[in-house]
Amino acid sequence: MNTGAMLRMLDRADKEVMKLSRADKGAVYEFTHKFRNNPDNPGLQLKSLHGNSRLMSARINRDYRALLLHIAERDFLLVAVKHRSEVYDDLSRYAYRINRVTGGIEVIDLTPVGDSIVGRVVSADSSVAVPSVTDPAVTDPSVADPQPTPKPIFDRYSDTELVELGVAEPLLPQIRDLTTEAELLELLDRAPQLTTDVLFALFDGKTYDEVRAQVTDPVRAEEPIDPEDFEAAVARPATQVTSDDEALQAMLVESFGRWQIFLHPTQRKLVERQYNGPARVGGGPGTGKTIVALHRVAYLSRQLPPGVDKPILLTTFNRNLAADLRTRLMALGGEELVARVDIVNIDRLASRVVAEARAGGGRRTVSDNEVPQLWADFLIETGETGWEPEFLAAEWTQVILGQVLNSRIDYFKARRPNRGRSLNRMERDQIWRLTERFTTWLEGQGIWTWRQVAERAARLEMDRAAASTTESSGSLHRPRYRHVVVDEAQDLSAAHWKMLRAMVASGPDDMFLTGDTHQRIYDNHVTLGSLGINIRGRSSRLTLSYRTTRQILADALQIMTGEVYDDLDGGEEDLAGYRSLLRGERPSFRGAATWAQERDLIAEQVHAWGDPTDGSVAVCVPTREFAADVIARLEADGLPAVEIGPDGPKQPDGVHVGTMHRFKGLEYQRMIIAGVSDGLIPRQAISRYRDTDPKRYQRERQRDRSLLFVAATRPRDELVVLWHGTPSPFLTSRLVQRQLP
Repeated sequence: MNTGAMLRMLDRADKEVMKLSRADKGAVYEFTHKFRNNPDNPGLQLKSLHGNSRLMSARINRDYRALLLHIAERDFLLVAVKHRSEVYDDLSRYAYRINRVTGGIEVIDLTPVGDSIVGRVVSADSSVAVPSVTDPAVTDPSVADPQPTPKPIFDRYSDTELVELGVAEPLLPQIRDLTTEAELLELLDRAPQLTTDVLFALFDGKTYDEVRAQVTDPVRAEEPIDPEDFEAAVARPATQVTSDDEALQAMLVESFGRWQIFLHPTQRKLVERQYNGPARVGGGPGTGKTIVALHRVAYLSRQLPPGVDKPILLTTFNRNLAADLRTRLMALGGEELVARVDIVNIDRLASRVVAEARAGGGRRTVSDNEVPQLWADFLIETGETGWEPEFLAAEWTQVILGQVLNSRIDYFKARRPNRGRSLNRMERDQIWRLTERFTTWLEGQGIWTWRQVAERAARLEMDRAAASTTESSGSLHRPRYRHVVVDEAQDLSAAHWKMLRAMVASGPDDMFLTGDTHQRIYDNHVTLGSLGINIRGRSSRLTLSYRTTRQILADALQIMTGEVYDDLDGGEEDLAGYRSLLRGERPSFRGAATWAQERDLIAEQVHAWGDPTDGSVAVCVPTREFAADVIARLEADGLPAVEIGPDGPKQPDGVHVGTMHRFKGLEYQRMIIAGVSDGLIPRQAISRYRDTDPKRYQRERQRDRSLLFVAATRPRDELVVLWHGTPSPFLTSRLVQRQLP
């Protein structure tokens, strides 16, 4: 006699499981095995809702219960996992139905409506058959409403219209009572997906016809829907389920990368909103800023008229991040979407503009990191001794080139934010003359820097934009793009921003920026408003991290203690409210006497994790020399180690090893941050500015702290921090004292 059963898991239940501790996730997995083997096992305590044989509950462990929908004989669907305190014997707070549009099974939480509503599988013959909530002010004239009743958000739409769009009927009484955005967000956090999509679209101003065409019709089932046929419903794509053991296990342990495609209602609102000008979305690491940027690109692309051009620019600072954006956008929308988007890192974009104008003169472009040494060489050759090469390099790069200053007069009037030492008019005159000679000297060497390329591109685009305002509407000098989307906006220089501002006409939805100044790892400090990019009133912040556990997040936030960061527009920004719903092990901290001993600890930790070679583990270090040492140590133990280069890991498998700059935009399941020692993080080299240029010292120190913060927020599950000698001052005494014996 076959005692087994089919048990599938609904995607909504999976999202609930993702919030559980690892121990409780394991209990869910054990429950599914037991139930499949024998659902009649007395320990499972399977029982039906009173008066409804389809909706059932079963015991997972002492604290949690599974809510099941009985599809057919020995065929069940796990639709929710709830704490026992939330589940009553009659399960009165839940209703399950087949959506009349998609034909998929939906989960509906009725508790907010009131205790008078009894959860049930909604009858196919019922219309909008949900009792309304009684208002005492209506039934009792003596109960006066002290204030005018706020206007309901969705009063312009009838019940029939909402149901035709796919909204769940049992939620209509709650929807009718919604008067604020906060109430809407609270409801939609518990609503079925299609209901969420429809209400958000209506709330954002789309018409009934637009919502029907853009939201409802794409998910409409092709065949007629029988609202009582749960066997057919569970097989439809709209009912996102898994029944495969391996897939179920992967889901229960939060399969790596799943969170990358999850669009929370709050994120959806930012993606699909119409903005009257530039808009910015901030938020800590892992809050989904890049995902929002990608979905924003997809949203803007859907509004485009047919064509073969690329009217949308998607850009960022790092080359490896640009390559990752292309990969993710392809996964999101395929070739059809990517074909309408110009995806390029910002320096390549500037180089392209210069090449089109043939303004480079055949010069070779060198890294901006070489600029201080180039200035030193120039000063030696010319015999100039009045200025330090590092100061001149920064002044030239950040102020003169960064702000695209056209003349000595412009330089005299320019603001020099975060530059520390003040300059009088005579000193500025000396510096301007030196920079003119320096650029001529560079040209004689046949080289120029990426900052010079950005400055030249900005000039060219600004001239191009000016020409478009003076010529006829048939001019060829039209803006290059209709929309510009920037990821990791905090890393761009003022010259980059001036170039981008000139590339797109000012107007609705012109620029969409995502970034976090706490992750600024390059010395670019700008005020967007002064560059013609006004984000005032159009700035939003994400606070929920989907990447890392709350334990890792708590320690990463300690690293940022005591620092104040800007908001790209002259104000301050903090990480207040930044949180995670994921739970895990606390990060471990451990010191060693020497770098050689620390390398041994790295190898031991990788072995303790089972020698994974699938690219899920990484080692982060301060310098390339340290990276080479770690690679050699791992390879000596037979572990394949892969260096992370400027375009990302050279291959996907192996243990990835790289410097902190290389980890921007990457994520791993487990990570080791090594070499977190005083003198390495922060760099010993910046100590010379402590007395001579305190503001620069603070700026450089803040940049090194941001690098460590970025590294600490890359892992999802486990983090190990190592050092040798004296630990970095960025590691608080609380963290250091927690080190393993």
